[in-house]
Parts: sequence; C-alpha cells; structure tokens
Amino acid sequence: MSSKGEHHSIPLSVLLKRESANEKIDNPELVHGQFNQSKKGEDFTFVKTECQRVTGDGLTTFSVFGLFDGHNGSAAAIYTKENLLNNVLAALPSDLNRDEWVSALPRALVAGFVKTDKDFQERARTSGTTVTFVIVEGWVVSVASVGDSRCILEPAEGGVYHLSADHRLEINEEERDRVTASGGEVGRLNTGGGTEIGPLRCWPGGLCLSRSIGDLDVGEYIVPVPYVKQVKLSSAGGRLVISSDGVWDAISAEESLDCCRGLPPEASAEHIVKAAVGKKGIRDDTTCIVVDILPSEKPAASVPPPKKQGKGIIKSMFKRKSSGSSSNIEKEYLEPDEVEELFEEGSAMLSERLDTKYPLCNMFKLFMCAVCQVEVKPGEGVSIHAGTANCPKLRPWDGPFLCASCQEKKDAMEGKRSSGDRHSSESD
Repeated sequence: MSSKGEHHSIPLSVLLKRESANEKIDNPELVHGQFNQSKKGEDFTFVKTECQRVTGDGLTTFSVFGLFDGHNGSAAAIYTKENLLNNVLAALPSDLNRDEWVSALPRALVAGFVKTDKDFQERARTSGTTVTFVIVEGWVVSVASVGDSRCILEPAEGGVYHLSADHRLEINEEERDRVTASGGEVGRLNTGGGTEIGPLRCWPGGLCLSRSIGDLDVGEYIVPVPYVKQVKLSSAGGRLVISSDGVWDAISAEESLDCCRGLPPEASAEHIVKAAVGKKGIRDDTTCIVVDILPSEKPAASVPPPKKQGKGIIKSMFKRKSSGSSSNIEKEYLEPDEVEELFEEGSAMLSERLDTKYPLCNMFKLFMCAVCQVEVKPGEGVSIHAGTANCPKLRPWDGPFLCASCQEKKDAMEGKRSSGDRHSSESD
C-alpha cells in the first residue's frame, strides 16, 4: 500500500486508452427541447447549438441556452436575448486555448451582463428581465443568473444540483441588506391603515427582485451582476432543466425531474410545464428548456433514470473526489464519476467579480474597458479597485480598468451615486 501523499504513476495503457477516447469524451451529444404556456407573452428563450470557435489548440464548439422572463413589458427581455451572447463573447480574448476560454467565462459573463444592462438602460426603457444563461462547452456547464428563473442539473449518477441563485427579496436576506445599504427601501405593499400584504419589494417601483437587467425606474441598486456557477460533468452526462418562476412557484426541483423521468427533452419540457400549470393554473408565463448532455457514442435519447440516493434529497454540496486504490487506478482515470465544481461566485461588487487574480491575469487589456470593451486612453481609465479597501495596495497601472461611463454605472450600483443623478446629468 502506498504511503499518504504518494502520487500514483499513470499506466501507459491508461494513457493510450485515454488518448483514443479523447474525441468522444470531449464532445458529448446535446439534445434539447422546450415548451411554453403564455399568460403575458413576456417569456423568451434563446438556443444556439454547435457554435464554432477557433482556438490555439484547434476548433471547438459550444452551445448556449437562455431564458428571459420579462416584466413591465417585453423590451428588456427581447433586447437581452438579441445582445447578451455577443457581449459575453466580446469580453473573451481571441487568443485563448480551450481551457483558458472555459476559465475566463465567469468574468466574461459578468462583463456581458453589465454591458447589456447599461446599453439597454441608455435607451431609457423601463421594463426589466430575469436571465438564466447557460453555456455548455464539452462537459463543462457555466450558468449565469439574475432574478428568479432557475437552472438545475441532474447528473447521470443521481442527485439534484442547483446551478443558479434566487434573487427574490423575500428569501434572500443578504440581498435585502445590500439593497438597503445602497439606498433602496425594502418592504411589503402597504394597503393603508398599517396593513401590509404580499412579498417583500424594493421601493420605489415595487420590484420583488434584487437583480435583473433593465428596471432603471426602480433604481440602479437593482443590479445586473449575475451569480455564476461552473461545473464539470462526468462522461456519463446529465440533464439540465431551465425554467421560469412559473414552474418553480408550483413544483419543486425533484417533482420537475420525476414527472418526466425517461422521456426525451421536448416531451419532458412539456410535461414539466403542464405539471406546474395543472397544480396552480396559468398565473404567469411558464417556460421550460430541457437539455440532455449525453456520451456521444450513445443514441440521442433521454438521460436514464439515475440511481436514487434517497427520495427528496437535494444535493447542495458537490461531491469530492476520493482517492482510489492502486488496483483501481485505470478505472479512476478513465471513468470520472462525480460532478466537479470549478467556480462559484455571487458577489454584486464588480471589483470582486472582475478581479485580475482569477482566472487569467492578462484577460483584460490595459487600455480597454473591462465591461464595454471600448478603448481607454492612458490616464483616463479608472481602476476597478478604485475606492475599495485594496486600492492603497495597488499600483496606478493595476487593472482591470473601466471607462468613465462604466465607472459611473459601478458607483450607482454600489450606492455611491443615486440613479437620479444620471437623469439630471443627461438632461443638462
């Protein structure tokens, strides 16, 4: 038996088998389907599969799935659907290899969300939208979300993983504290005589969410900075369910998966929506996208029923790899059997989300705004860390940098400038 801390050498047979299997392992089969029952006509979806990208180590493909649940009109949802992917890709350097590209996605998603929100608000529209945005590259799933639409994962090994956050003020105490610290007011609808009803809302405006794209009329402390989670599936694959709150207000994650067990994605999406509507009626737009991530050698079919680890168990923590015995080395290297968490961050502070420490120190160019990608003349850019506790420790050239317009946006989101100041400056 090997001593603690000793590293096993990988047998040559394992390396050869791994090399021959790389093509299949790195390129799973994606099958998707969607279904909707509309009440207001403000839910929109975006699906783009097999997007090609030339990297330093060859040609790779990725697929994108988006769900946009609009409110106060559909303008924000439509605009975000049409522009978010381009804004995310624009924040990714063109010379990254495959692994670097995947590692850079979390920050690019933040930059793309903020730019989309900023560009939309400059059109002076008052509607807003939740966003759940999923990028699948190989076996890596990256999810960025604002609002109360959600994405869950059921890996082939079993369990349920939540890949998005719920930004409803009613259930998120941390977000309530952030909104009030930034100048917003949180409370229920007052019907007079001291009677308060309904969920917690942000005033003025009465929005139930603390994060969205749009909603300038509510206040800029309703931020577009997404919660981002990135995981890597085993080569056994899994199923993603992306749904608007019309589903999750009626059924649980377990119920959504159980009601369509063994069905292909399109039929599964329909079953999930109809299960939700059947339980509470069509009170809201109800939309679902189902994506099966399958080993490429298997036929395009639904994910097989997973091994049950106990009814009703929700996996909130990701599995950790355990060390295998020397007799199982080959199996361990060839057949990863656990979901691996690569990244998770939910802070609303841009200085934390666009930090240069992770994952690529050179991701943001010195004379380029980290959010809107416009050129910034030397001396005009403002460090993302300006005004933070880290600022005294940083050198003048430490980035990334923001242009003046994006710095104003950052200050407003952090409560350092009220949204009313923006209207005043624009009207002058």
